[in-house]
Amino acid sequence: MKILFIGDVVGRVGRRLLKERIPYYVDKYEIDFVIANGENASHGKGLTRNQYFELLDAGVDAITLGNHYMSKSEILRYINQVDRLVRPYNLLKEFPGEGSVVFEVNGVSIRVTNLLGSAFMNEEVNAPYYSILNLLSEEEETATIHIVDFHAEATGEKQSLAFALDGKVSAVLGTHTHVQTCDAHVLPKGTAFISDVGMTGFADGVLGSTAETVVNKIVYGQQSKFQVPDEGRGVFSAVVLDIDDITGLANQIFPIYYLEK
Repeated sequence: MKILFIGDVVGRVGRRLLKERIPYYVDKYEIDFVIANGENASHGKGLTRNQYFELLDAGVDAITLGNHYMSKSEILRYINQVDRLVRPYNLLKEFPGEGSVVFEVNGVSIRVTNLLGSAFMNEEVNAPYYSILNLLSEEEETATIHIVDFHAEATGEKQSLAFALDGKVSAVLGTHTHVQTCDAHVLPKGTAFISDVGMTGFADGVLGSTAETVVNKIVYGQQSKFQVPDEGRGVFSAVVLDIDDITGLANQIFPIYYLEK
């Protein structure tokens, strides 16, 4: 099974890149299933209903979220009406939707789980490791392939969870920091891992926003709302996974980093 996992899609530039690049990579790498983190797809925070369908129309098969899952309040009105949206699994508070969803692809079952990290995230969550252990022990429908989007800040937490789950899931893929790391590899027991897949969005700024608005807040301590441009040069960040259809373990993982000229 060939899976394309796309890092945090940010704003209109990110959505444009999905439409332009997904068909190319699906054809080039013979992709069977496409997953994208869409928690920043609508104006940089959250996901509206219209843009949920826009991502599907671009070729995405499953959409994961992250700490901005509630940034667009309309999600409460539509999340239970759609079947390809995966919100964080380990939330402490009750929230509609599902944090782990099984898809059937060419006769093979693929589970997609979204977890939030516990370090430096300012989110009250159940411990990611014990949450997913409960899921693995209680799941009624055991999927052959299991992809975990671990939306977390600290690379050490991401690495630790991946080693703890090595051989238990097909892949632990880090999202949230918007900067692709160079550590994509398969762990000793067969779980694919990368600390962060990276971002798909506006390239000539910071985290998909204009540099000035982020610098003003982070460096100068000013009140500054991050601005996500509607146009500009983009970057497409993703990984390709080759997963064994029988064992559910990874044969290969490699990154894609496409920067527009």
